[in-house]
Amino acid sequence: MRAVIAATEAAVTDSPDRALALFRTTGTGGAGVVSDIRAGRHDLRVDEPPALGGQGAAPNPVEYALAALLSCQVVTYRFWAAKLGIPLDDVSATIEGDLDVRGFFGFDDAVRPGFGEVRVVVDLQGPATRERYEELRAAVDEHCPVLDLFSRPTPVTTRLAD
Repeated sequence: MRAVIAATEAAVTDSPDRALALFRTTGTGGAGVVSDIRAGRHDLRVDEPPALGGQGAAPNPVEYALAALLSCQVVTYRFWAAKLGIPLDDVSATIEGDLDVRGFFGFDDAVRPGFGEVRVVVDLQGPATRERYEELRAAVDEHCPVLDLFSRPTPVTTRLAD
C-alpha cells in the first residue's frame, strides 16, 4: 500500500492533471423495476423488494449506496492506516440508513426521498491504541470519497438524451 501511495504522489505532484479520474456507469431498465448496470468491466443488477414493485432478485439502489459507503470505508481505512503507519489487522463495518418511503412515492413533499440518517459502525482489529484508531477514524472521515458524497452537497446535473 505504501508503494501505491508513493507512486501516486509522485505522479500527481509532477502533473496535477493526472489526479483527475472519470468514473462512468451505464444502464438500461429491464422488466418491472430491474436495472442492468455496467460499471467499468462489471455488470450489476438492481431490483427492488416486492413491497416496492420488484422481485427482490438483487439489491436495490439504496442498498447499493450503503454498500458503496461500506466498501469505501474499508478501503479508506486500509489506505490511511498504511499512510499514517497505524497497524491494522482487520476492518469491518455495519452501515444502516433510515428511509421514509413517503418522500419517494410523493405522499408527503415535506419528507425527503433519500436517507434521513445514516449510521456507520466500524470495527478495527489490531494492536494500536484506541487513540491511534480515533486518529485513523478522523483521517478516514475527512478523506473517504463516498462518505463525502453522503455528507456534503455534490453538484449533479440531469438532462434528457438528445
